This record gives sequence, C-alpha cells and structure tokens, in this order.
Amino acid sequence: MSDVVISSIQELLSLNISFRWMLHSAVYFMTNKNNTVLYIGVTSNLEKRVFQHKTKAYKGFTEKYNCDKLVYFEVFTDINQAISREKQLKKGNRNRKNDLVNSMNPDWKDLSEGWLFNFT
Repeated sequence: MSDVVISSIQELLSLNISFRWMLHSAVYFMTNKNNTVLYIGVTSNLEKRVFQHKTKAYKGFTEKYNCDKLVYFEVFTDINQAISREKQLKKGNRNRKNDLVNSMNPDWKDLSEGWLFNFT
C-alpha cells in the first residue's frame, strides 16, 4: 500500500474522509497557549493522544510545559513512515518547524477544537 500524507485540514476535508483517519498513524505538534514551546510526537491514534495531552494523563514534557494545543499534524498509513518523519522533524530547527505550522495553520489555532473525545 502506498503511503498517504495529509498535511492540512483543507486537504483532509476536500477528501471527504470520516474521522476514522484519526486511527491512522500521525506525527503531530503540540504547543502551549503562547506558542513558545513545541512538542513533536508520533501516535497510532491522534484523537486519543491529543486527549491524553489535554487531560495531562501522563507526566512529562507536555504536562510540565502545558502543551495542550494541537497546531500541526501529518497522517500516514504506515507507522514506520510516521516514525521516520518524526525523527526528521525533530532534527530540524525551530524556524523550519514554525514554517510547517504556518503553512497549515497560520493562526496557530487548536486544530482539535470541536473534537468530541469519547473513549468509554
């Protein structure tokens, strides 16, 4: 299966894909309310992982620096591709990371705003 990368909300919506895309692998950026800290992560369930960040379910970097705002993501069909992309992004400098966020989300809005988190 060829890899699919979706790197903008507009692209995702234009494909008319249901929220099942959140069950695919993703690389994502979380930040704090002032956009001064960036966390890059990889997950196989973006919705669940963002919920964990927002509720501070685990102690760590995002809990310590209040990174609870999703500002960027890329979706992959293969977790190995997502892991490789995460490593590539983590090697980049802050300006490159900012450019990626600005290309998808110039206002640095919380892309998970309006998501209904339900894991019962």
